[in-house]
Amino acid sequence: MSPIRGTAATTVPRVIKFALKVVLLALVFYGLTRFDVLPGLDVLPDPEGPLGATGTYLWIGLIFGLVNAIVGPILRLLALPFVVLTLGLFLLVINAVLLALTAGLTDRLAIDGIGTAVLGGLILAVAGWVADQILDR
Repeated sequence: MSPIRGTAATTVPRVIKFALKVVLLALVFYGLTRFDVLPGLDVLPDPEGPLGATGTYLWIGLIFGLVNAIVGPILRLLALPFVVLTLGLFLLVINAVLLALTAGLTDRLAIDGIGTAVLGGLILAVAGWVADQILDR
């Protein structure tokens, strides 16, 4: 078996795992806005888009997943001393920054304040952790 085949075989499950995580994040965004769990978090659906309102939630889930996968580890590494000093509570601030960055990258997500960003980041972090636990099995 060549190294290329082994690499390609292990890459496909990661891509599927990421796609399923994006769908789960889209469902969490939908649940947060549909049931008004966080009043300051608003998604502006685009019914004229390619997939309609569903596509808007998938788009936001994709952007948040990419921001979390690319920028998240860098921020966590840079903020490691603060995370250690606060016994992990600074991770709430990092999750809020990631959610705010997602809102800054798309015009379909609006966050009213830092409290909403912290709570939304916490809920999305828990949802991402649950998704990782489910998809690893």
